[in-house]
Amino acid sequence: MCEPMLHGENEESGLRHYCGVFGAVAIEPWPTELDIPRIITLGLVGLQHRGQESAGIVTTTGEEGQFITKKGMGLVEQIFKNEDMIKLKGNLGIGHTRYSTMGGSELINIQPFVVNTAHGKIAVAHNGEIVNAPALRHKLLKSGVGLSTDSDSELITQFLTHPPSCGEPNGANWINRIKSMMEVATLSYALLIMYKDVIYAVRDPFGNRPLSIGKILPPSFKRMDLVPDEDIEGFVVGSETCSFHTIGAKFYRDVLPGEIVEISKSGIKSCGIVPRPNGQLPAFCIFEYVYFARADSVFESQMVYTARQRCGRQLALEAPADADIVSTVPESATPSAVEYAKTVGLPYTEIFSKNRYIGRTFIQPTTRLRQLGVAKKFGPLTDNFDGKRIVLIDDSIVRGNTMQALVKLLKKYGAKEVHVRVASPPIKYPCYMGINIPTKQELIANRIPLEDLPQHLCADSVKYLSIEGLVKAVQEGIKDNGQAVGHCTACLSGDYPVKLDW
Repeated sequence: MCEPMLHGENEESGLRHYCGVFGAVAIEPWPTELDIPRIITLGLVGLQHRGQESAGIVTTTGEEGQFITKKGMGLVEQIFKNEDMIKLKGNLGIGHTRYSTMGGSELINIQPFVVNTAHGKIAVAHNGEIVNAPALRHKLLKSGVGLSTDSDSELITQFLTHPPSCGEPNGANWINRIKSMMEVATLSYALLIMYKDVIYAVRDPFGNRPLSIGKILPPSFKRMDLVPDEDIEGFVVGSETCSFHTIGAKFYRDVLPGEIVEISKSGIKSCGIVPRPNGQLPAFCIFEYVYFARADSVFESQMVYTARQRCGRQLALEAPADADIVSTVPESATPSAVEYAKTVGLPYTEIFSKNRYIGRTFIQPTTRLRQLGVAKKFGPLTDNFDGKRIVLIDDSIVRGNTMQALVKLLKKYGAKEVHVRVASPPIKYPCYMGINIPTKQELIANRIPLEDLPQHLCADSVKYLSIEGLVKAVQEGIKDNGQAVGHCTACLSGDYPVKLDW
């Protein structure tokens, strides 16, 4: 007997990214003809999937103290209007789109943060979560520093206002200030720090959160790979390379784990790398490949779409099923489903039409409508699966509510069998590094034994990709460029990159 779906629970996956960052700098001569605020706005639109709650942009002409700020609640295109583009005019700027978990849903917590230092203003945009934030907060408060928000990102800005222990006899030394901050906050962060006419792009030593650099190209060139360096109009830096396409920017390279990169009107300069403690491997979040990133983004020299294909192939090798067709829960699992079908020799068939106009806060006023909740988002393509045995691929299962409802829907409309296959391992542990995962008790992998999961989900069988299989599928596509390779699987294995002191 299938267990009933809990009416009060969120039908969504339960996984949400904290935020995305984006910055742009025009090359000389200044004042630039590039529309920097619009470039940043379009870049944030490309990162909208990383945070839909609020957004902000700070621009400057490069003169000391001349920061112009616009922030608001809602989606990027709801916040920034044409009149804002005029007011935000500048030669460089940084932006941020946010989903809050640490720090409430309030205007005061919207980034980028702007603070005054002894050497002028800085603006900071942060993606990630500082794992030792409570200890750092206590340290700042004990030293007499007042904090105006509950955000861990404010802690970064406050530590950046402190001069480094080596002193600053020749004025502000931002590289050493950033290094000092990185020594007390090991992870997790991808940062954009703007001061006067420079943006510093920074990743934590473990490289847990992504950050990439691109070059803005003139629109007249039809082939991005044929544009000579002297025709480059500026630089961008963002959480994902998918944000580069709509503004005519070409991916240049990733910011390396622990690296501080200076981006200015003169070009790009690496200012050093802060090493990981005890020679540990990097810990790039493996769930960027599984779910969070857009399929057209590139990490570690490989496209996310291709990595998801390999996950599907590995899943087929580990967990084949006797069935008639293979399909997917749209959309991030689609590359895995297509490759799974190819590997096992079954046809890939679409069985759901997804309604893209249903928001996450859709009101369900009655019990009956709550029970039909998933039907408002996924319409069954009944002619494609009536009387057939289906392998249904999903990228992950968190609480299990959506999958249970989808399996019920398929069987209600004629599916003979439904075999659930998941292109990632069971999620068992919370994330403290920038992903909002439900509590350990809410995760279905901790509530329902694996052998009981088919009955709970009303499925004929349920199997996951192994942790070893996921790591193999992801790392197989990474080119050997002499850089160490490593991935964080903490939410799957409980093996965190650093010791958690609480």
